[in-house]
Amino acid sequence: MRDLLSLVCEDCKRRNYTTDKNKRTMSEKLSLKKYCNSCRKHTLHKEGKV
Repeated sequence: MRDLLSLVCEDCKRRNYTTDKNKRTMSEKLSLKKYCNSCRKHTLHKEGKV
């Protein structure tokens, strides 16, 4: 039931994090504000394919 996904930076489009989510309880796309090493700041990261 849990699917692997990667978190993609909205500014530089790099895949910085991998995580998983439960498709049954979270049907919408995941978006978190996380630190990006290449941008060197906190940016919005959205769900992408692994």
